[in-house]
Amino acid sequence: MTTTSPAPARRRSLASAPPSLRVILVKIALLAIVDAIAVFAASILFFQGSWLVLGILLLGTLLVNVVYLHPGLLPAKYLTPGLIFLAIFQVFVVVYSCYIAFTNYGDGHNSTKEDAVAAIVLQNTQRVEGSPAYRVTVVEGAGGLGLLATSPDGEFLVGTAEQPLEPLDPASVTQEAGRATAAEGWTSLPQQQILQRQQEVAALQVPLGDDLSEGFLRTTDAVNAFVFQSTFVYDEAAGTMTDSATGTVYTDRGNGQFESDDGQVLGTGWQILVGLDNFLYPFQNQQFGAALVSVTIWTFAFAILTVGLSFILGLFLAIALNDPRMRSRKVYRVLIILPYAFPSFLSALVWLGLLNTQFGFVNEVLFGSADIPWLTDPVLAKVSVLLVNVWLGFPYMFLICLGALQSIPEELTEAATVDGAKGWDVFRLIKLPLLLVSTAPLLISSFAFNFNNFNTIYMLTRGGPRMSGVDENVGHTDLLITLVYKTAFEAGTGRDYGLASALSILIFIIVATVSAIAFRRTKALEDLH
Repeated sequence: MTTTSPAPARRRSLASAPPSLRVILVKIALLAIVDAIAVFAASILFFQGSWLVLGILLLGTLLVNVVYLHPGLLPAKYLTPGLIFLAIFQVFVVVYSCYIAFTNYGDGHNSTKEDAVAAIVLQNTQRVEGSPAYRVTVVEGAGGLGLLATSPDGEFLVGTAEQPLEPLDPASVTQEAGRATAAEGWTSLPQQQILQRQQEVAALQVPLGDDLSEGFLRTTDAVNAFVFQSTFVYDEAAGTMTDSATGTVYTDRGNGQFESDDGQVLGTGWQILVGLDNFLYPFQNQQFGAALVSVTIWTFAFAILTVGLSFILGLFLAIALNDPRMRSRKVYRVLIILPYAFPSFLSALVWLGLLNTQFGFVNEVLFGSADIPWLTDPVLAKVSVLLVNVWLGFPYMFLICLGALQSIPEELTEAATVDGAKGWDVFRLIKLPLLLVSTAPLLISSFAFNFNNFNTIYMLTRGGPRMSGVDENVGHTDLLITLVYKTAFEAGTGRDYGLASALSILIFIIVATVSAIAFRRTKALEDLH
């Protein structure tokens, strides 16, 4: 007679038992927080007109509520948080970078056409001769700094740079000698704060109305304000911006900026889709194209030489320190891994001081006060960053080679020796192939890492010395990753996020292709295992 253990039945009953009231309340509270954040974000997206993102947000929020309110769907409850973070921090970043690569997004082209028109109008204002003075008080509200103005007719008005002047109810205004000094919902700034924010106050321009052509109020002493009008007039129907001072007409030619007939361009433009222009730019600009080819070749050389030299040096030291006849092996091992133990950017800064041309230790002590431009000569700079990077990378190769050597059975070496194999033959025919089986994937990942090794290059040379004859900020030691960074974030000829995104896609394609080919080739090594 067989008896059934009560344990499985008990587990089934616990699994099918309804959740407690406390669990339900906690779940509802967390979902309420998620929904509140989603509603807040949806309201912002709605007013911005971002319909695609709004639809994705609402759909995602609905799915989260369905998953966590449904009594089943247990696997989905565990997978949903990870999928959400994957979508936000991986998928969205990749998709958005691809989108930016097809735009002209960058300095002067970072907003909409409406914002560009408003910026051009605001940047070119001059005082209207004979305009009446408004008595003002500098105030601050939710929209930032504003002006509480008393018009020459005695009307009380308030506005900010984003919100045109609006009339106020006299009952909500505190007056002093017929001048408004405070208003409900606004904080009047004392004289000390006005002095501390003097530049911000002087730059403040409050529109008189929704139509920017009506003019603006500006003040220089925080007491009296005058009417300013822009010298640029925008004709929305014709798509033109006219400089009334010179009579020059700038036309929207569909390239994200206003351009005159003689080729003059207004500095402020707007973001548009440009198709493949960013990808074709290196072919259209011969100087930049040649520089990009040079940077790409150096990037490959830097990654390959770094991995190769680090591996050879690390393997040599691993073989030497794996020999039981070597004394004080533990001490040597600790000394060898010290460069790997310190942060790479700090080590690069130390080497920056050591290689300084004027007072660096290398020139002053090792070469007797010689004037050797380690980091400013194109060839020596490449040699320097390569040697520093090998110094930083060989301890890692030493560790993986030492571990791989210790995992090879001694019986194989002894059998080969008995068969008459010499030391070099044993290493070349037995140990090295087995070593590559375990280290080849790590060599590939090390190549991918050094292909994008930003720290060493940027800390030592910032990509310099700069290439001559190229308008863009491109240096002789630049890797593709440092070139992308400088194109996107360093002011030179202008930050160009679209071109930087196109270059980052190029890096991804190169690394993915090389890695795929290399991993395919490593299958031949796996057959030896």
